[in-house]
Amino acid sequence: MAERTSTGLLTMMLEPTPAVAMTLPAEVREKLAELELELSEGDITQKGYEKKRGKLLAPYIPQIQGVDPSLQIDNRIQASSQAALPGSKHNKSRAANTRDERFRSDLHTEAVQAALAKYKERKMPMPSKRRSVLVQSSVEACTPPDTSSASEDEGSLRRQGRLATSTPYQGHGHPAVEHWFNRVIQGSSTSSSASSTSSHPGGRSVTTTNTSAHAALNANAAATALADLMAHTQLDNHSAPPDVTGLSERSSFHAERPQVASVRGVSRSYNHHTSVMETADGVPVNSRVSNKIQQLLNTLKRPKRPPLREFFVDDFEELLDVQQPDPNQPKPEGQQMSPLEGEPLGVVTNWPPSLPAALQRWGTTQPKSPCLTALDNAGKPVYTLTYGKLWTRSQKLAYTLLNKLSTRNEPLLMPGDRVALVFPNNDPVMFMVAFYGCLLAELVPVPIEVPLTRKDAGSQQIGFLLGSCGVTLALTTDACQKGLPKAQTGEVATFKGWPRLLWFVTDGKHVVKPPKDWHPPIREASNDIAYIEYKTSKEGSTMGITVSHSAMLAHCHALTQACGYTEAETITNVLDFKREAGLWHGVLTSVMNRMHVISIPYSLMKVNPLSWIQKVHTYKARVAVVKSRDMHWSLLAQRDQRDISLSSLRMLIVADGANPWSISSCDAFLNVFQARGLRPEVICPCASSSEAMTVAIRRPPEMGVPPPGKAVLSMGGLSHSVIRVDTEEKLSVLTVQDVGQVMPAALVCVVRVEGTPYLCQTDEVGEICVSSGSTGVAYYGLPGMTKNIFETIPVTSSGVPVSDRPFTRTSLLGFVGPDSLVFVVGKMDGLMVVSGRRHNADDVVATALAVEPMKFVYRGRIAVFSVSVLHDERIVVVAEQRPDASEEDSFQWMSRVLQAIDSIHQVGVYCLALVPANTLPKAPLGGIHISETKQRFLEGALHPCNVLMCPHTCVTNLPKPRQKQPEVGPASMIVGNLVAGKRIAQACGRDVGQLEDNDQFLYIQDVLQWRAQATPDHPLFLVLNAKGTVASTASCLQLHKRAERVATALMGRLNTGDHVALVYPPGIDLIATFYGCLYAGCVPVTVRPPHPQNLATTLPTVKMIVEVSKSVCILTTQAIMKLLKSKEAAAAVDVKSWPTVLDTDDLPRKKSSQMYKPPTPEMLAYLDFSVSTTGILAGVKMSHAATSALCRSIKLQCELYPSRQIAICLDPYCGLGFALWCLCSVYSGHQSILVPPLELESNASLWLAAVSQYKVRVTFCSYSVMEMCTKGLGSQTEALRLRNVNLSCVRTCMVVAEERPRIALTQSFSKIFKDLGLSPRAVSTTFGCRVNVAICLQPNRLGKLVEQGTAGPDPTTVYVDMRALRHDRVRLVERGSPHSLPLMESGKILPGVKVIIANTETKGPLGDSHLGEIWVSSPHNATGYYTVYGEEALHADHFNTKLSFGDTQTVWARTGYLGFLRRTELTDASGERHDALYVVGSLDETLELRGMRYHPIDIETSVIRSHKSIAECAVFTWTNLLVVVVELEGSEQEALDLVALVTNVVLEEHYLIVGVVVVVDPGVIPINSRGEKQRMHLRDGFLADQLDPIYVAYNM
Repeated sequence: MAERTSTGLLTMMLEPTPAVAMTLPAEVREKLAELELELSEGDITQKGYEKKRGKLLAPYIPQIQGVDPSLQIDNRIQASSQAALPGSKHNKSRAANTRDERFRSDLHTEAVQAALAKYKERKMPMPSKRRSVLVQSSVEACTPPDTSSASEDEGSLRRQGRLATSTPYQGHGHPAVEHWFNRVIQGSSTSSSASSTSSHPGGRSVTTTNTSAHAALNANAAATALADLMAHTQLDNHSAPPDVTGLSERSSFHAERPQVASVRGVSRSYNHHTSVMETADGVPVNSRVSNKIQQLLNTLKRPKRPPLREFFVDDFEELLDVQQPDPNQPKPEGQQMSPLEGEPLGVVTNWPPSLPAALQRWGTTQPKSPCLTALDNAGKPVYTLTYGKLWTRSQKLAYTLLNKLSTRNEPLLMPGDRVALVFPNNDPVMFMVAFYGCLLAELVPVPIEVPLTRKDAGSQQIGFLLGSCGVTLALTTDACQKGLPKAQTGEVATFKGWPRLLWFVTDGKHVVKPPKDWHPPIREASNDIAYIEYKTSKEGSTMGITVSHSAMLAHCHALTQACGYTEAETITNVLDFKREAGLWHGVLTSVMNRMHVISIPYSLMKVNPLSWIQKVHTYKARVAVVKSRDMHWSLLAQRDQRDISLSSLRMLIVADGANPWSISSCDAFLNVFQARGLRPEVICPCASSSEAMTVAIRRPPEMGVPPPGKAVLSMGGLSHSVIRVDTEEKLSVLTVQDVGQVMPAALVCVVRVEGTPYLCQTDEVGEICVSSGSTGVAYYGLPGMTKNIFETIPVTSSGVPVSDRPFTRTSLLGFVGPDSLVFVVGKMDGLMVVSGRRHNADDVVATALAVEPMKFVYRGRIAVFSVSVLHDERIVVVAEQRPDASEEDSFQWMSRVLQAIDSIHQVGVYCLALVPANTLPKAPLGGIHISETKQRFLEGALHPCNVLMCPHTCVTNLPKPRQKQPEVGPASMIVGNLVAGKRIAQACGRDVGQLEDNDQFLYIQDVLQWRAQATPDHPLFLVLNAKGTVASTASCLQLHKRAERVATALMGRLNTGDHVALVYPPGIDLIATFYGCLYAGCVPVTVRPPHPQNLATTLPTVKMIVEVSKSVCILTTQAIMKLLKSKEAAAAVDVKSWPTVLDTDDLPRKKSSQMYKPPTPEMLAYLDFSVSTTGILAGVKMSHAATSALCRSIKLQCELYPSRQIAICLDPYCGLGFALWCLCSVYSGHQSILVPPLELESNASLWLAAVSQYKVRVTFCSYSVMEMCTKGLGSQTEALRLRNVNLSCVRTCMVVAEERPRIALTQSFSKIFKDLGLSPRAVSTTFGCRVNVAICLQPNRLGKLVEQGTAGPDPTTVYVDMRALRHDRVRLVERGSPHSLPLMESGKILPGVKVIIANTETKGPLGDSHLGEIWVSSPHNATGYYTVYGEEALHADHFNTKLSFGDTQTVWARTGYLGFLRRTELTDASGERHDALYVVGSLDETLELRGMRYHPIDIETSVIRSHKSIAECAVFTWTNLLVVVVELEGSEQEALDLVALVTNVVLEEHYLIVGVVVVVDPGVIPINSRGEKQRMHLRDGFLADQLDPIYVAYNM
């Protein structure tokens, strides 16, 4: 940047020769400045810039011994790529009261560089991003820099750095810069070269080299690259090292607490080239983990842990860790401050009694005198408004407004009404006429910005302001009115949130001349409202500040006296004339004193930043009112400054002198323009706020005021609101300049920010309060807030009010320094309180900008704000990156900003986001609209192109991780439960009663033969196709005949006991061949056929089941047989290795020989294979006895008889779906209407239409079917009703599942189809698992009770405390209480089934209030896993386990699911109270994190809720990181928005830090046939880098 100088740096780099900088010839400096400019405007690349610059400087740099000169140049360039060379001023010692003219503004940059040097270069994993996301999404991003309106406000100031001087205040003469640097360097030389290496966890070898300053500086230069945020550089010197987590620990802590790697698996001496990695349990695995992931592991080797003393443990509630105040933090030690009084207002003899009176005086006595000159975009004067013209035109407008606007013969406006003034920034003349026209008409002007689009940032809030002020009329110019967005009628569109306005154009032809006898009322200044100025609060809401006539007059009086304004002075105004200083100086006080204002429009400043200086020169202006950014911009255009003189200026008012970076702009500006006549003492910073107007201003030198002051304050002290001038840590200092003295006739004090407004001590920072007649009066229409802000009563420490008059809070944070000078260190709006320490957003912006701003941040546009996550503020930094920035640049910049902020402010950044150039919402004058940016961030509408989240380092208030207690034995558990009055958690279904006629059959195939004889024509099955018509049917006899044919075909070929794979689409064939196998004595294995469009993934599963089940033969249809042997299949599997494949389409009708009779019911009947949710293929063995017991239980529970019909929409291949589809109808004789779920893809209403058509009372479906219906038919219930679909017949609709009931889905299903007559009580769930496919079913009791509406117990829902659940405890809470989780019971326990809840580790029984594993004992348990690898021994205990205590006889099967039992209030048919089983989740899928047990579904539910574009989510852990995968339904622009939202919601609701966020396309998360997520498959895909993610963010 052109005004940055490297004097300091050169001196630093080459200490022996401080004079080098001074000896550079002028032309070299000129060329360097031009190079700088080219780089800043993007005309040359960074590389080209460094090369050219190196060439220019090479001759002037003496060699350091033994170092090649080219290297030195390089080093220096790297250490400060932004430095340009200074003006030719030599350092002269001058009188103490003049400004120090050496420009040392790159000190902050130095501090940043030095801070970065502390971090050695380590790699951090870069986020990975799909290519399409890299393409800049913003259309505007390509606009050339000068046309964009991006570069305006303070936000765009690239503040070079804070000045720091070695002496606290300016008045003491200055030692040389070199001397100061020397001290800094020696103080921290250890830090720049200290490196910490550790070869094994626990031990730590620290190598610290303490070198001379020069060596340290060379080390500095190496710090440009990425550093590892996690690494904790241990130092041997005594100052604590910069602490990455923002907890500044004392170094003594490091000695006491050896650091233990919390990623257990990764050994410290990690070798990049090996592919062997250890899992979290320390087991070495050979895994294909992608490099990025390896990198991440390396970074996380030594995560920070806060010292344990900071935790406290609460007995039950896990409370968030409360930060204990640091005992060593600085505390204020000064006296209590005494209020500061400004000098009295001088009495002026002919001072006008009001502002309109002043206008009248000048308009009539000095009509030719110029009042305001407006310029066009080329800088040419367009029009000069004289006082005569202003007076006559304002009168015309006043008359027109009061007399010519009417509605229904009533005048539209009455005196006192509010009127909006909507004038563009380049038309000050029309604005001034309108403003004074309103004052003359006694109307209240409300100046606002011109709304450009219907969606301007903050425009809605302006609308609320207008509405609350009751504005009905808006004044504007003709040109502006034409440019406003229009509705179809041609009228101006109503903006979002705005009241209906009448737009009135104030140009000459629309106003009328008042009659001779009409005169505007000119009254003395009263307490009535004169005008309303708008102000936007930190949250983005807009308030109107009312200013009375007397306050307006008093403020003009005070400004006139403070600034020494005299009649007819010329003043140049660069500020917005609608509000604040631009209005006070350029519209109000100027008229008071008949001054001539040259108004510089913002659009002209954009084109020519020097314009205001040229106008000062042309008009010989005595005063200029600017902001620091205007001074700053003018420096960038130094080429055209040749013939300009600023000697006429007696006062350069810096309106934002209170900004922390204004000092560097002032110094840089002075440095360049002193040669052009600018006197150092004319620079007058001032501090003001909308509420209190001008608070303090540095007086012009002729008033004999004390010399200006500077303070170098410790950032650490400021963060505790304490002023400490001397600082050990030279890196983190804030240099501030005074903003002069208090305004005349004002009383000022500084009060504590929070709580009672006690006066501060003299060395304490607080909010400045003002009591005077010239402040704002109130927030319009907000009496409560007005009382807090405008009527504060400061009190002394003893509680005595300071004064009898109220004070106005200014929202400026500061203190009163020596000589009664006011110093401001920040604003309330930018205050961020992070774990008890205060940080100022502007300071953080400054630090971020000091890290290579020119290279990277587009026009210095950075927004810093805090968001509240997990009960503390978290800092978010958002920056616009230059359009040409590469991924590497972005990431490097981000990691350096993190380090810089960490070192200088000792605070962690929670999130750093980069957005494309020109995409942040703009404030009216082009700066960044902070509250709107924050709003977009929180709503996920910011669309960043790069994100880095660092929750690990800055979230330090997580609850204490749970320490597992030394295990209590199961016996003491039981005793404990008995003592506590809790019952042991066990329950059972009703007894299986006496056998009915067909219950004597032990074998299901016997039942079929018996039915074929007894009721041959009774219809058993009816299969529907996609059109809803019957595709095929089977009666008892037909099914028996088809089964016989299959048996005959098999008997010749196969032996008894052979396993046969049945690969059929859902239908009668499948059922017939199943019974055929049983007739032939073979063991059937049902297998889902491969999907013809997706052979690559579905065929290998078929192959695997065939192989694992040791099937010797495959039975199938001709079509599938062709598919199995096709060319496409050969690409997926080895087709030659299929066993014999038989098609059963055309089997001969032979009379069968003798049917096979199994010798005992314990023989294997069939194998049931299914892929569990953890992705494991498990086959279970079902014996004949278990098969018939299963059918009997279901028959009793659901009351199934031959006269009944049930509809089944399930997959018929495994679990309960298979049993209902193939077994139950044959056993119970009822008719099953079979609806293949696949057909729903082409006809979503198929299942419900069938239920309605056949008036089915009982139906079964899966969650995926239910989801298809809710998503596909949600909007079509009306159409279905017209097709006569009526679901009032349904008594019970059961969802078959092996998971926790999905309450949200069942509820939305019930709600949607309520309109079609579905009873809200009908939907219920079932639960089964591998060891027992049917544990619970919830049919509503049918029969007579139904008519009276007292059917069996409803499925009950309970609400449990999610935090207790993580500790395996069940604590019931009320609905809607915080952290409550609704759980629905999984159904009624089947007859003959016993359930107990057991401790997963001790295998002891648990009490009612504990979460444990569900164990089941029943005649229809499976008898074991069937696997080819002979691992039965491993799993034997799944099927026959005994309790370690209590009832140690019963044999139980372990389900692998966690749940609990509850005695509900409901009674069942027998009058017993009904025990409900609640399934919480699969044990294999639970995540053990921070010593607690989390269920993925809970985290996923939170995540899906966090943004509308998240379609699905799955979580898993990897090492000890939580990985969240989200499917993005929407544009890829939104991908990075999700990262922060996902991290926030998981922190807030689950107290977990997300390690990796992976954003993928819809459909990437694998789902099994039951609609359950396959999280482990997903995890494998992630580790093998196969997900093709849109974005992967590694949270540091």
